[in-house]
Amino acid sequence: MTRSLSALVLIVALTSAARAVTQTPSPQRSATPVPAGNAAEGRKLYVSYGCYQCHGYEGQGSSATGPRLGPRPIAFAAFSRYVRQPTGQMPLYTAKVVSDADLANIYAFLQALPAPAPAQSIPLLR
Repeated sequence: MTRSLSALVLIVALTSAARAVTQTPSPQRSATPVPAGNAAEGRKLYVSYGCYQCHGYEGQGSSATGPRLGPRPIAFAAFSRYVRQPTGQMPLYTAKVVSDADLANIYAFLQALPAPAPAQSIPLLR
């Protein structure tokens, strides 16, 4: 599988995962620990796998291409499960395509995304 096809598969998997869980994901407590990841490396992987093509460079998503992934991504267990076994439009990403370490790094990047500024703090929105 080529890297471009792999990126497309990951994008679709992440898109469907986010849609399946909620329209606006919120942090969830889970018994499954979140593996340690490197957010800087995760950002590089997010771009190299092409996740940005549907979810935007900051995981903001779009109603036309894919849901928002961050900040405050869904629980890691649900995120990982959906990437590995998608039920929507996103193609399957096995551990051969995206390693568990790479997936943890991408998740760390999504967790590290800052929350958007409140609408009240944006002069044009007042």
